[in-house]
Amino acid sequence: MSTRLKIAIQKSGRLQSDSLQILKECGISIDNGKDQLKAQARNFPLEVLYLRNSDIPQYVQDGVADIAIVGENVVIEKQKEVEVLQKLGFSKCRLKMAIPKDEEYTGLDYFNGKRIATSYPNSLQAFLDANNLDSEIHVISGSVEIAPNIGLSDAICDIVSSGSTLFKNGLKEVEEILSSEACLVKNVGISEEKNALLSDLLFRMRAVLAAKNNKYVLLNAPTNKIEAISNILPGMKSPTVMPLLKEGWSSIHTVINENDFWTVIDQLKANGAEGILTIPIGKMIL
Repeated sequence: MSTRLKIAIQKSGRLQSDSLQILKECGISIDNGKDQLKAQARNFPLEVLYLRNSDIPQYVQDGVADIAIVGENVVIEKQKEVEVLQKLGFSKCRLKMAIPKDEEYTGLDYFNGKRIATSYPNSLQAFLDANNLDSEIHVISGSVEIAPNIGLSDAICDIVSSGSTLFKNGLKEVEEILSSEACLVKNVGISEEKNALLSDLLFRMRAVLAAKNNKYVLLNAPTNKIEAISNILPGMKSPTVMPLLKEGWSSIHTVINENDFWTVIDQLKANGAEGILTIPIGKMIL
């Protein structure tokens, strides 16, 4: 029987769809039927296990799954022996402290003696200990944001994406404990054969992620401005320069981080750059 790498992902929700999408972008086709608990890839030695998000670190530690796509917040909270290999750039959120919006926040000392409701007791306790705070932790699962309204707690510690749920429940963010995004983790004791498969998968993922963060840029510029523009453009080793039919003009092609583009656009235009285009990149092998 050939070796297969077992990957755990969330069995439902946004993290599942984003996890399957990045596997698809890595060229991996998965036979995914409705309500399946596991599925196999058709063109890569990979088996997908659909598991409850909070259970995934335990399954990876125990070797039921070799690797997993899971939120950093869950990895930190569960404190299991897994290795984080790669941050994946999606499912971003923050673990925040929040209090009733009418309360005056006076700083971290506000939480001394307060009751705090949370689904993340380990992360919260580490934060309290690091700041020498003495608070009473109430562990609840789900609907943490209603705890102050029903008198269960004075504050909450919960995952926040947009902050709209806190606002609707009359709460305001006051402290951030950690920021989180989806990451690829692995069992620390997987075999050499599986490690080889993992290296292939990780190579593909990094090529996909590099493409998402960069854009292919094309622009036209006076030939006598090529050196100045090349010095402005960040990116790969050297831009490609091709002469245009119009005498004295050239086309410059390069790859840059999308965020860097907006910091240099005025400098490019000041040096005569015209017809500036950015094109998405499918894969990027560095």
